Amino acid sequence: MRQLENLQRRRLPPLLLLVAASMVLQCCSGVMVPMSDEVMGMMSFKTGLQDPYGALRSWREDDTSPCGWVGVICDRATGRVSEINLVGLSLAGQIGRGLVKLDELQTLNLSFNNLTGSIDAEVAGLPLLKKLNVSNNQLSGPIPPLFANNGNLMLLDLSSNALTGPISDNFFTTCQSLVSLYLAENLLNGSIPSSVASCAQLTDLSLAHNRFSGTIPGGLGQLKGLMDIDFSHNLLSGTIPADFGALRNLTSLSLMDNQLTGSIPAELSNCVNLLAMDVSQNSLAGTMPPEFQSLSSLALFNARNNMISGDFPAWIGSLSRLQVLDFANNKFTGTVPKSLGQLQVLQVLDMSGNLLWGNIPVELGLCQRLQSLDLGYNNLTGSIPPELLALNVQFLGFAGNTLTGSFPAIGPGHCPFLQFLDVSGNMLEGPLSPQLGQCSNLVDVNFSGNRLSSFIPAELGSLPSLSYLDLSKNAIDGVIPPSLGTVSHLTVLDLHHNLLVGEIPPQLGNCTALANLNLAENRLSGQIPDNLTNLTNLAILDLSSNNLTGDIPLGFESMRSLQKANISFNHLTGPIPASGAFANASEVSGNAGLCGVLVGVACPPGAPKPIVLNPNNTSIVHVKREIVLSISAIIAISAAAVIAVGVILVTVLNIRAQTRARRNASGGIESVPQSPSNEHLSLGKLVLYKRPQKASNQDWLASSAQALLNKQDEIGRGGFGTVYRAVLPDGNTVAVKKLLVASLVKTREEFEREVNLLGKVHHRNLVALQGYYWTPQLQLLVCDYVPNGNLYRRLHERRDGEPPLRWDDRFRIALGTALGLGHLHHGCQPQVIHYDLKSTNILLGHNNEVQISDFGLAKLLPALDSYVMSSKFQSALGYMAPEFACPSLRITEKCDVYGFGVLLLELVTGRRPVEYMEDDVVILCDHVRALLEEGRPLSCVDVMLHPYPEDEVLPVIKLGLICTSHVPSNRPSMEEVVQILELIRPILNARESQ
Repeated sequence: MRQLENLQRRRLPPLLLLVAASMVLQCCSGVMVPMSDEVMGMMSFKTGLQDPYGALRSWREDDTSPCGWVGVICDRATGRVSEINLVGLSLAGQIGRGLVKLDELQTLNLSFNNLTGSIDAEVAGLPLLKKLNVSNNQLSGPIPPLFANNGNLMLLDLSSNALTGPISDNFFTTCQSLVSLYLAENLLNGSIPSSVASCAQLTDLSLAHNRFSGTIPGGLGQLKGLMDIDFSHNLLSGTIPADFGALRNLTSLSLMDNQLTGSIPAELSNCVNLLAMDVSQNSLAGTMPPEFQSLSSLALFNARNNMISGDFPAWIGSLSRLQVLDFANNKFTGTVPKSLGQLQVLQVLDMSGNLLWGNIPVELGLCQRLQSLDLGYNNLTGSIPPELLALNVQFLGFAGNTLTGSFPAIGPGHCPFLQFLDVSGNMLEGPLSPQLGQCSNLVDVNFSGNRLSSFIPAELGSLPSLSYLDLSKNAIDGVIPPSLGTVSHLTVLDLHHNLLVGEIPPQLGNCTALANLNLAENRLSGQIPDNLTNLTNLAILDLSSNNLTGDIPLGFESMRSLQKANISFNHLTGPIPASGAFANASEVSGNAGLCGVLVGVACPPGAPKPIVLNPNNTSIVHVKREIVLSISAIIAISAAAVIAVGVILVTVLNIRAQTRARRNASGGIESVPQSPSNEHLSLGKLVLYKRPQKASNQDWLASSAQALLNKQDEIGRGGFGTVYRAVLPDGNTVAVKKLLVASLVKTREEFEREVNLLGKVHHRNLVALQGYYWTPQLQLLVCDYVPNGNLYRRLHERRDGEPPLRWDDRFRIALGTALGLGHLHHGCQPQVIHYDLKSTNILLGHNNEVQISDFGLAKLLPALDSYVMSSKFQSALGYMAPEFACPSLRITEKCDVYGFGVLLLELVTGRRPVEYMEDDVVILCDHVRALLEEGRPLSCVDVMLHPYPEDEVLPVIKLGLICTSHVPSNRPSMEEVVQILELIRPILNARESQ
């Protein structure tokens, strides 16, 4: 031992110290066991890594062989290392040269870690190496000449790193064994090397999401086995090579988002096995080759945002397996072919933004699986076929045409799934059908710019999910139905430029989500209802050009959200409120009876003065100064919100583009659907991130994937799928989530990329993903099983005799949830956003230890669901941040912070986020905020908590309200939330120690 201490004092390099220490210990024990070259090399590799979770703890220098180590597989005949598989272990550091010692290594998989530095050419050039996968790391620098010393590589996956520079033209000169090449999602530039055409065995070629420029190299048509080409999201120019037509085995061709010109070559019709072709977002011109009608396997055809012209081809109706057909924003002429009705499996049809004319064919009503139909912004005439409303569509778009007649009558059972309806900018006449109220899932309705008459149906007030209603620029008369006041999610109500009469119904003051209310240019009379001042989210109010009388409600003075108010050209009297929303004289003009500085008319003596709140008034609520969130802090943040709330104005102005934004979302569809034939049903891939304790576990899961989904084992349902409990042969229990997706799903490559990112997320407060199972028809996620149910059940559905959660338990749940979310937001690379935080996704383990489930699953949705993303979150009603209702705003981690704030209030109050009373709807965060403003915030505390520590509960209430600020920038980060909760934690610990 003294010798070892002397060696340490000499500060030898880590590897030499390791070897010397081993020799000293062996000599002292009387047995000299030499360290093998493989052990020495792998221990050298380990010393260059950071292993935060101790995944490599079994790697010990005193072992004579590495064959029993985690992630190491040896050849049975030679006993030499043949495979290293260290996927998703959160390893950091660089790929050390010690692996050069493994001269019989065949597979090296270091994907989904946090490795940095460059790729070592000697390691990659090991003579027997066949598979090299270092994808999803943070590797940088240029790609070394990997094939110079190794002609055996079959798989090379360097995707999702930060590799830079061009690739030399002779890079692929010795790649005769290469089968799969993945370089996507890097920073590579320059031209695609022409030498790639010498990789005679290549089947998969992915260079997407880089900065490659120049033309697509010729010669790729020589690669007869090529099945998948993905050059999307680059800067490629020139034409699509005609020799692609020689690729008889090609199943997927993606060239989207480049700068390609010319026409689509007719030679591609020879690719008879093609399932998906995406050439969208280029500058392609010419006409559609009629030879394409031979592509009988084609399931996805996306050519949107080009300049393709000519009459829309009728032969497309013969492509019987088409599921997505997107030709939006081109220059097609002619009529919409009746033959499209033959596409029995079609789900998405988008022909908007062309020059099509004629009638909408009723034959489209035969497309029974259609989910999205957009024919907007053409020159279509005639009426809307009622057969289309009998389909199970979710999106119907006919805007910007010259359609006439009345909107079709809606029969019983029609429009069961319709969510977005846009018929604006046409010439529709007649009344608005009351049966529209039967379409119970409607979210957006736009009838603006038509010639509708009669009245607004009161039945619209029965649409529970309605958030956008635009009936402007019509000839609708009658009164505004008071029933609209029951639509609690209504964000935009635009009725301007009609013939409406009567008074503004005070019930509109119950639509607390309203951000834009436009009733201008009508014949409304009576006073402005005081209830409108209850609209705490209102940013734009336009009541101009009506016959309104009376005073302006003084409550507008205290509306912090209101940014623009136009009350001009009415008959209003009295003082003008002094708030910023009434700062422009032109927006109050035309009211002879108004007085105030803004119009230069002094108000007569005795006129009531506008109410001005004193922000320094501390008598509202008394709070101890030692608590980190005092009421003065709330007021300070609110004052800052007044400045920042300008964001809301931009948001609301973008809401009117909402429907088109959803329509354009179809342009991003990059899914590659599988062939509908039954030959694929039996092909499944099972991946488990941790090697099963018994091999039978993996075999059983792979063979029994469908059988384990028994109804009696169902333990939960959500927006993303159904969860089942399954017991493995070794007695271990897992949770299996069967994902709910349409038949059009992500490709296996895309699915695996997203799932593997989630699989590398590890934290004590997050449910660990153990693996997945994938076929085109069935996708399963295998997770840890958490036995004690979820927070929703413990709060709202307690069993008889089950005690309520104590305050200490609730506080620990809040802190555990904050720690888990904080890890997703700040401890993962790339950042993970939960998207669907709610109490049913807060699972409780032993001693109510929090485990958050379903994080990041929105990334697994098919691109098709970008139309109806909000429907996936209907079960999260009350937790959703306001920006979810506005597609123009980017969804960030602050949406999770909003949901966490609601969760805090749910823990404190024991109430659900939204509660439906007999004649009212109570939004939890609005209810608690009102109680705080009234000076009695503790009156909302769950009666089951009494007695409780006020010095802890009160700051948690305030934290919840700040987290649910309507302005995202005003919400704290989850790191700040954790810090605030940990300031309260010593109080809790001190009480427990007493």
